[in-house]
Amino acid sequence: MSGAAGGPVAEAGMAMPILYGLDACDTCRKARNWLKRAGVEHSFVDYREHRVEAATLRDWAKQLGGWDKLVNRASTTWRNLPDGRKSPGSDPEWTLLIKEHPAIVKRPVVVAPDGTVSVGFTDNGFKQRFGTKP
Repeated sequence: MSGAAGGPVAEAGMAMPILYGLDACDTCRKARNWLKRAGVEHSFVDYREHRVEAATLRDWAKQLGGWDKLVNRASTTWRNLPDGRKSPGSDPEWTLLIKEHPAIVKRPVVVAPDGTVSVGFTDNGFKQRFGTKP
């Protein structure tokens, strides 16, 4: 089940995981297909179309262990940034940078119903996270 940035709820009132990413991202498509094959109800939010609030970005970074764990410094978008933008010194600078360049966030960001956050997709990682196999 796909939805907007609101609080998606599965049938029977059960909360479900939310994947944040980009619609055109191959890794996001792989993650969504994996969940579909595994029968895991989820919601998807394209964070280029539905920008993530600064407070949510700060929470993600904090849970993951810092901005470096949330930002993909190997991405083309990051590499094309001017050098002066690659060293944000504060949370507001990071959130502004991500607002301007959402593609620098690692993908997908997975938010579990309990609020825990993880980034990226691997078959084994999703098996561990969702306790199932497609």
